[in-house]
Amino acid sequence: MPEHTAPKPVCHHCGGFPVVVITTGTRHLDGSRRTLRVICKACQGTGTRSACQQEAASRG
Repeated sequence: MPEHTAPKPVCHHCGGFPVVVITTGTRHLDGSRRTLRVICKACQGTGTRSACQQEAASRG
């Protein structure tokens, strides 16, 4: 019988997409695109609200 777990609350800053890759428009010598990896600062890349709440609590 499967166990059911409650869904984790989603970070309201990133909407559950904590890491995104942005293309810069330039290319490497082999033709692949140059990209930047950006991580949500509010949840530190977890995508859940608990990390956001801990950060807010530490700020006071």
